[in-house]
Amino acid sequence: MDFDPSWLLISLPVAFVLGWLASRFDIRQLRLENRQAPKAYFRGLNFLLNEQQDQAIDAFIEAVQNDPDTQELHFALGNLFRRRGEYQRAVRVHEHLLGRGDLSRSDRERAQHALAQDFLRAGLLDRAEAALQKLEGTRYENEARLSLLAIYERSREWAQAADVAQKLDESDQASYSTRRAHHLCEQATERVAAGDLPGAAKLLVAAVDLAPQAPRPAIDTANLQLRNGDANAAFDTLVALSDTAPLALPLYAATLQQAAVAAHREADALALLQRRYVESPSIDVLEAMIALGGTPSATAEAPDPAPRDGYIAHLAQQPSLVAASRWLAGERFEHEQFHPQVQRALDQATRPLMRYRCAACGFEAHQYFWHCPGCQAWDSYPPRRVEEL
Repeated sequence: MDFDPSWLLISLPVAFVLGWLASRFDIRQLRLENRQAPKAYFRGLNFLLNEQQDQAIDAFIEAVQNDPDTQELHFALGNLFRRRGEYQRAVRVHEHLLGRGDLSRSDRERAQHALAQDFLRAGLLDRAEAALQKLEGTRYENEARLSLLAIYERSREWAQAADVAQKLDESDQASYSTRRAHHLCEQATERVAAGDLPGAAKLLVAAVDLAPQAPRPAIDTANLQLRNGDANAAFDTLVALSDTAPLALPLYAATLQQAAVAAHREADALALLQRRYVESPSIDVLEAMIALGGTPSATAEAPDPAPRDGYIAHLAQQPSLVAASRWLAGERFEHEQFHPQVQRALDQATRPLMRYRCAACGFEAHQYFWHCPGCQAWDSYPPRRVEEL
């Protein structure tokens, strides 16, 4: 059978028309889908700007369904879930991103960081720790280390905290020497509690070398020396500290007084306390002087016959309900039978004034904290009582 060229002439136009129709259909479908995705996206953005997070989430979910390959929509949706406290949904979004094989390295690191933030906000510290450790060597490395440091400090894992702080210190982003010294002091405290005094002493030596200007390593060293019966060494340690950190004297004035008594160096201690008290009056320094039998104006050659009058001298410089209450406690009055009731009321009123207050979050405590239990900040407590602030 011979080939008829007329069929070729007919089929070519037909094929062209069919191809043109098919392409027009695909273009319309693509345009329709592209119009739907941006509409949902912009609607979600509008809801977000109006702080309508529920409606924004619904709009972004619709946009993700229309265009499941858009990473930015997934990140936006995950962040919205986290902000609303829906941590499980945020985790699912970011884990879905990490499970994709076509994700770029940059987006994978970003998703890993977002997943770690989900676990942190949810309080799942173990899972957050594992997620943060995977960010080592990425652009989120330092941020991940800071989060790991906060986790270890909160859970009191001081050895791990010290390792992370050392890495941060070596990165030259900021100095962490004082913070590392705190970690060593915390480990030394644990060694003392376990009865390992030599191990605690080694840690404190390292802490002093790291932060020679910080008061805590020297104070902890003096306490350990006093515990070991070396009162002279403890006294010398605190005398040296009074030159490097004079403003912290109220924190160790009582320890200085105890070391002076044990080492029979009361006159030296009293002279030091009097000199520092003149520079910066403090109720703690005053009471250490009174315990040594002196007052702000007394000397070793001419001691004050009534050390309690030191409270009166303190009141002459600044009003203090604590000092007034301590002075009244030893006085005798015409209606002495009512003195105990009055004194109990005064003691009750002055108890809050003897607290320490965190300058970062306002958390108050009768005990001085180097690491605030409220906001987890270091060295945020002024070394003075609430009444003196």
